[in-house]
Amino acid sequence: MSINLISADNISLQLAERQIISNLSFGVSEGEKIALIGRNGVGKSTLMKIMAGILQPDSGQLAQKKDIRVTYLPQESNFDQYETIYDAFCDLGGKQIKLVLDYKALLMEEEPDLDLLEKWTTEIDESKSWDIETRAEQILSKLGLNDTSQKIKSLSGGQKKRLSLAIMVITEPDLMLLDEPTNHLDLEIIEWLEDYISTSRTSLVMVTHDRYFLDKICNKILELDQGTIFSYTGNYAYFLEKRMERWEQQALSVQKAKNLYTKELDWIRRQPKARGTKAQYRVDAFEQIKDKAHQKLDVAKLELSGETSRQGNKVIEVENVFKSYPDKKILNDFTYFFKKKDRIGIIGANGVGKSSFLNMITGSVKPDSGRIDRGLTTQIGYYTQLTSSLNPENRVIEEVKEIAEYVKINEKETISIGKFLEKFLFPSTMHFTPIHLLSGGEKRRLQLLKILVKNPNFLILDEPTNDLDIDTLNVLENYLAAFDGSLIIVSHDRYFMDQLCEHLFIFEGDGVIKDFPGNYTDYREELENSKTTSISAKKSEANSSSKAPAIAPKEVKKLSYKEQKEYQDLEISIQKSEERRDKITLQMSVSNLSHADLTSFGKEINDLNAQIETMSMRWLELGESI
Repeated sequence: MSINLISADNISLQLAERQIISNLSFGVSEGEKIALIGRNGVGKSTLMKIMAGILQPDSGQLAQKKDIRVTYLPQESNFDQYETIYDAFCDLGGKQIKLVLDYKALLMEEEPDLDLLEKWTTEIDESKSWDIETRAEQILSKLGLNDTSQKIKSLSGGQKKRLSLAIMVITEPDLMLLDEPTNHLDLEIIEWLEDYISTSRTSLVMVTHDRYFLDKICNKILELDQGTIFSYTGNYAYFLEKRMERWEQQALSVQKAKNLYTKELDWIRRQPKARGTKAQYRVDAFEQIKDKAHQKLDVAKLELSGETSRQGNKVIEVENVFKSYPDKKILNDFTYFFKKKDRIGIIGANGVGKSSFLNMITGSVKPDSGRIDRGLTTQIGYYTQLTSSLNPENRVIEEVKEIAEYVKINEKETISIGKFLEKFLFPSTMHFTPIHLLSGGEKRRLQLLKILVKNPNFLILDEPTNDLDIDTLNVLENYLAAFDGSLIIVSHDRYFMDQLCEHLFIFEGDGVIKDFPGNYTDYREELENSKTTSISAKKSEANSSSKAPAIAPKEVKKLSYKEQKEYQDLEISIQKSEERRDKITLQMSVSNLSHADLTSFGKEINDLNAQIETMSMRWLELGESI
């Protein structure tokens, strides 16, 4: 029987004048990995904050299992109260982390305090924290945070998100609450996080628009719709199938109610006016039928359509362009002539210059040398990661009317801005809502609308999927698939890239850009094939060298005292890990073990094998110097 970690009973919350959550009841059980899905503005992030204890509901109860560790990862990470990565990691990662990091810093000193070193060694031994030191180093290294003295104020949004992830992983919580965990992360880190979460036994509730990420990790979907939570046990593909069935059944039920309503309305009108002379039970039933017959089926879809400006033969020409900053090189003799209906995806690690490249295309940043020429008819629409272009005091309709009163849909049809807003899922009741009251996703949708109103024929989308709900993304993909102009997309959303991009610009760093023919999945497959080929080549080389005549050994450096001790400690650790692995293997041969025990033991054996391999490689490396 699964254990309930969190139970919500009829919780409600109103913020400002807007009812965000209303009488919701649900539970999160041990071992569940749940995706929270719903349109922008339905209250997903608010619900996550309630579960994290940041917000308190106006009514209802939220119960949490005693002594569980809950980690909340917000959309935007804030470490402003800390000076360095080290400070944040020590404070939020727990006492054991601080102890091992202080111990490591002391070891690096030329003349360490031996008494303090001995004291901390004893404390680490007693708290069994040696493994945490290794894990902390591996995690920080994997997430590109090796320099723990780096100032918090110098970190980018992506680096802050990675620091949040490092703290979350090292604390090993019982329940993770993740709000858009893939935002601001590059693709390599997303795939690492995906592997970590899918193999972890930690329970999970997350809000995400990344459909590959969601489908691989989650075993349950909670959908927020029309003020109600609908639960689906299964992955995202299963959810889509069952939701469609629910919509069809709901539509059929409403249609039946409408038919019955028409019949009962006729009966009500034919009866005497005095209510007491009518059958009261039938009058009450009529009121219920009336409510159901007039139920609004909220299955509206975002409808995007519009005419693109005419595009001439010359689109944008980039020739022999160089660009660098004091700390990095962006472009090194780059040439590309954009064509009509080009569909280019841009990928690369954070900080390699993707946004700088886009700014050069739009003309807001000048190259050091070379030329970038835009065709006379090329009209660029640039959708950035920032919503700062929106005036928070404006009403929704005022913000768009500053651009145009009417929008040309095609040669024959022109519609008002109000109608165009409705196509973007801004009903007339929201037209006069101040922008500062919109959710993050609603602001992003409004920003996109402002760009499309101008009918561009060259669209540049920088992380367009951030904060947009999945239904909106599906329709946006359909619109872009039919878009008649050129398209550049920078995105960490692998599904989005696969659907829309025909070739990739891969920013490899130091000004190198590779033009790859294919989508993201094609690129990943090529990388895996290259890796397999490389490993085979190394094995062949190793076999050949083993048969080659002996050569004079290279001079090697002597080991320091610390390295000699590390070498001896590794021998002991490897032996202990192998003994533990053998003991577990013997236990697994017992036939009366539960499925949960077998799963747990299997996971531990995999972890031990990985540790043994890592320690053995280091032991061999040190051994070469003896």
